[in-house]
Amino acid sequence: MSAAKQRRTLPGFGLTMGLTLTWLSIIVLIPLAALVLKTFELSFEQFWGILTSRRTLNALKTSFGIAFLAAIVNLIAGMVIVWALTRYRFPGRRIFDAIVDIPFALPTAVAGVALTSLFAQKGWLGAPLAELGIKVAFTPIGIFVAMVFIGIPFVVRTVQPVLQDLDKEIEEAASSLGASRWQTVWRVILPSLLPAMLTGFALAFARAVGEYGSVIFIAGNLPNISEIAPLLIVIRLSEFRYADATAIAVVMLLASFIVIFAINRIQRWSQSRMV
Repeated sequence: MSAAKQRRTLPGFGLTMGLTLTWLSIIVLIPLAALVLKTFELSFEQFWGILTSRRTLNALKTSFGIAFLAAIVNLIAGMVIVWALTRYRFPGRRIFDAIVDIPFALPTAVAGVALTSLFAQKGWLGAPLAELGIKVAFTPIGIFVAMVFIGIPFVVRTVQPVLQDLDKEIEEAASSLGASRWQTVWRVILPSLLPAMLTGFALAFARAVGEYGSVIFIAGNLPNISEIAPLLIVIRLSEFRYADATAIAVVMLLASFIVIFAINRIQRWSQSRMV
């Protein structure tokens, strides 16, 4: 065998795989395994009783229900933003494009304080809404606003590169065959963007479900009303009720795995369509 064939890319597959498994085990697998093993200290009746308690169910409903609604709004708004940034050229477009990434870089606590100040009853947006009888801060509506804020970049950054790479000749061909603008959008463009749209929706939903910092400032955190599941986990830990915290955390972990599995399936489906 020649010397060229004996050479391998540094540091080599064996060492690379070993480091990968080591880091994944230390950072991800061991903590998650410890969380799951902790639940085995509970009987099924205890585990089920914790999850079906009124406060836990309401916290889970608040987190998952509002996160789902926020993801739908982010999908619609994100598509409008992507279309404007991709299909049009206007002054300040690059600035607006950069603004989309602010929720990525902004500390969640800062986002929560800013949103609370903005939507408080005497805030710039909260005051006119209060005159209309709409209270945002310290209500479930505030949770919705915070989840929309932190989730919008996931839809935009997932769909934007796909729309940019979409060949405009396809649109021109549809137009030449007599399709109207709306027919081109619904029958040509959206089917091509569907996998990216579903992925962006799932990412925004997953991010909103696990959000903590920006939500607790604006939510009000009233049990059974505006209390999210991550906050309830922290409360149970502070009360030294580790069994309760572990049970709720396992449900959140299972939901995360389901979302990740769905995203992977969507990506594989998208790749199979492109072949």
